[in-house]
Amino acid sequence: MSNPAGARGAELPLQARAGFVACGVISLVVPASAAGQRLDHYVRAERPAWSRSLLQKWIAAGQVRVNGRAVKASYRVRAGDALEIEVPPPQPLATPPEQIPLAVLYEDADLIVVNKPPGLVVHPAAGHAAGTLVNALLHHCRGQLSGIGGVERPGIVHRLDKGTSGCLVAAKTDAAHRSLVAQFKGRGVTKIYRAVCRGVFAQPSGRIETLIGRSPHDRKKMSARVTRGRPAVTDYRVLKQHADGALVELTLHTGRTHQIRVHMAHLGHPVLGDAVYGRKSEVARPLLHAYKLGFTHPVTGQPMTFTAPLPADFRPYE
Repeated sequence: MSNPAGARGAELPLQARAGFVACGVISLVVPASAAGQRLDHYVRAERPAWSRSLLQKWIAAGQVRVNGRAVKASYRVRAGDALEIEVPPPQPLATPPEQIPLAVLYEDADLIVVNKPPGLVVHPAAGHAAGTLVNALLHHCRGQLSGIGGVERPGIVHRLDKGTSGCLVAAKTDAAHRSLVAQFKGRGVTKIYRAVCRGVFAQPSGRIETLIGRSPHDRKKMSARVTRGRPAVTDYRVLKQHADGALVELTLHTGRTHQIRVHMAHLGHPVLGDAVYGRKSEVARPLLHAYKLGFTHPVTGQPMTFTAPLPADFRPYE
């Protein structure tokens, strides 16, 4: 039985629709609302637990077929396109556990919340094969992490930049992983940051609402000065104004790449220490901290909120 092209996420089978299969073939029918999107972007939106690099690897290997044929990641999907995604069996663990100290804010059988220190990369990637948060979590949790993120990102539900410190939740089970990913995607997660930003604010609080997309001048950077991008909303509140900067609390209503750094630079108050969107300074890293994280426990249904104390490099600005 097929679904009409206008229905969002039309797919077979039921287990695949719910995201409960670890391997096998997942079928999707592209709705009219998604027409024109790149293939990798569309599948990523439907299956946010799969990393971009993993999807691109599958597409390149011909494991993602459109109307029965292999296509490139840049293929623009059309309404009614029938997608078949061949999900391979889980691979043996490729990331070794490492005994790296962790500041654990909370832990149970389903998840773990840590206070990530600045300078720690979240998962292995080019140039960071070891010494990551994933390596530390694999040791601490004795390998009991969700496998949905693949062998390089077990348990990883969301990320923080290398230089960003603060609250991060990881999933120990696939069920917890799916629930948390859905909450992040559905904007059901409270994300409050603190940052030290340059300059004197004319307004003590406000909302920044723009599109964020790849910079047309530097593809490695994001920008709020784009005509095509994804909506991004950030609320800010100045907690303490200094002569040349301020301690600011920021609430994210969306989760775009580098959102706070891009929005504060767009406002004219870049994050102190951010050499990418601001300018170099004596500060070793962007002073950005994931201060508070709130979500619904994936098993008990109880609301949970965690706060990570500000690190030492924030103290001069408190």
